[in-house]
Amino acid sequence: MIKLHCFGESGNAYKAALALELSGLDWEPVFVDFFAGAARTPEWKTVNTMAEAPVLVDGDMTLSQSGAIQQYITDKTGKFGGAPDDKYEVLRWVLWDNHKLSSQAGMTRFLMNFLSADKRPEQVIGFMQGRLKAAYTVLNDHLEGRDWIVGDSMTNADISCCSYLFYPEPYGFDRTEWPNMDAWLTRISETPGWKHPYDLMPGNPGDRA
Repeated sequence: MIKLHCFGESGNAYKAALALELSGLDWEPVFVDFFAGAARTPEWKTVNTMAEAPVLVDGDMTLSQSGAIQQYITDKTGKFGGAPDDKYEVLRWVLWDNHKLSSQAGMTRFLMNFLSADKRPEQVIGFMQGRLKAAYTVLNDHLEGRDWIVGDSMTNADISCCSYLFYPEPYGFDRTEWPNMDAWLTRISETPGWKHPYDLMPGNPGDRA
């Protein structure tokens, strides 16, 4: 059985977990207690020298980085890669998401929700929210007249870009302000087998409250 070392609060882990769940592969989550420092221990670095989660373990294969894990799932199942001619367009959006959307959303959400109020850098948060607004505009405009980011079915582009947008913690994203993204997120959540990140992986803020 495939094991995914992950934790519920991580949007990057959610990309891998959602791809596994929707692919139909037999897998199980393994909780990484990130907020207790588990990913910074010497033991964890023997699993992943990058000291991050998620990490997929499938027999002799150990793989980190959500985009690489998504591609592994595609290569194993034939799902989420899109049409052959769309290969590089899917990759383009996965890379865009990791650079322009998820990285910004993940940082902003962390600063606003997982730090004590006295430690929140308000100027940094404001700057990041401005960057995120630009990214939302790109994605919302691209989805005009489209059901999916690339082609006519869900691909790794959708799974990657949607990840942080399903989290309930406030960080400046209101999907009702972005109608094309709102419809797209609804479409994803209505896909058979879809689960919310806190239902799919162990670990959520309520566990630490």
